[in-house]
Amino acid sequence: MTEPRKTPQKTARSGQKRPRKPPPQRLVQKMQKVVPPVREQLAEQPETPAEPAVPAGPAPARLTAAAVASGLEGLGVAAWAVTMLSTGSRNGILGGLLVLLLAAIPLAAAYGLRQVRRWSRGPALIIHLLGLPVAWSMLHSDTGGIVASGAALTAVSLAGLVLLVHPATTDALGIRRTASN
Repeated sequence: MTEPRKTPQKTARSGQKRPRKPPPQRLVQKMQKVVPPVREQLAEQPETPAEPAVPAGPAPARLTAAAVASGLEGLGVAAWAVTMLSTGSRNGILGGLLVLLLAAIPLAAAYGLRQVRRWSRGPALIIHLLGLPVAWSMLHSDTGGIVASGAALTAVSLAGLVLLVHPATTDALGIRRTASN
């Protein structure tokens, strides 16, 4: 066994460097008992299979439909932002800019789904889930136009959720499913 390398350390009083103490012999013996078994266990484990490759070619129809659903929600949020911006009030402009920024999330998710990118499924799922309580409150409005918009938002959100959790979509995105017990 080779002796550990000593590196100089500065002392607090003089500022001069002193050699570092080697670890206690008991600690070295414990480490020697622990480290070889861990190395053996790591050597025995089979290599994990490589990530499933994303198929090259056109996106499956379900994935394209999920991208359309996310894009529709993004365009709806962008239209809402434009109506807020058109009010001209200070709060309307600030709120409209914030909502316009939020519209970028489903639009980016739609782009990613269309390009068969794995990262895009998470934001799309979140946006569709957030669309459901908004649609619920719209459906309980007294204005006919808002109720119709709530019904459309409900349909798009539910369709997007179903399409995004479908096994064909997860397979197309290269997301591994967990084994059922």
